Amino acid sequence: MLIEPMTQKLYAMKLNGMAIALEEQRKDSTIAELVFEDRLALLVERQYVHTEQRAFKSRLHYSGLKENGPCLEAIDYRAKRNLSRNLLEPLITTQWIDHGQNALITGPTGVGKTYIAKALARHACKNAFRTIVVYSPKLFRALKAAELDGSLPKLLNKFAKASLLVIDDFGLETATASDYRLFLEILQERIGETSTLVTSQYAISVWHDLIKDPTIADAILDRLVHNAYRIDLQGDSMRKSENQNTNRNS
Repeated sequence: MLIEPMTQKLYAMKLNGMAIALEEQRKDSTIAELVFEDRLALLVERQYVHTEQRAFKSRLHYSGLKENGPCLEAIDYRAKRNLSRNLLEPLITTQWIDHGQNALITGPTGVGKTYIAKALARHACKNAFRTIVVYSPKLFRALKAAELDGSLPKLLNKFAKASLLVIDDFGLETATASDYRLFLEILQERIGETSTLVTSQYAISVWHDLIKDPTIADAILDRLVHNAYRIDLQGDSMRKSENQNTNRNS
């Protein structure tokens, strides 16, 4: 069989990884030393890796994360902010997502809440979980807009289907009781089935005051806090420390 037509058929079947690997094998003078099964195994492995990478990029794009964004490997455990590898390990395993549990990361501005949350979200994408990351004020604006233009059911369904929903900087939005009811609808659809990770600079103990309506606040906290992993970061802003180090070195 001619190589060119076969390569074209591989691309036509979207077996790009196998097509590229086949071309590489043709240029490798030592490949003939391998038996057919071994050469085939190399082609299949390349296609598998190619497919996984493409799927990961697709999930990353869907989540709203950047390709070169935060990652678990770059998390700094040396900074004094009440964070250790052991503390984060239950979230790194992703079993909490399998079980539909939640996670709450609180702490002052600049201690790395968003970075950790996005790194966990990226890790979830790598492990084939459909993930959405949304800035809390933007989420509330989207809910308001969707309610006005009639697209609310579609938006709620999108959030409900995400295996992991990351809500960053909860409490910064200016929201009414009606807005929080819409937020409660999202949580109601997700409870026990999917996982929600929330970051906030406000301690959980004051979330009632943020939400203001006691009934809605009770319902939201019940769906978020019950059986959730909680990480309370402390310390000074890491951004401030980085700027100080930069100034010393400049």
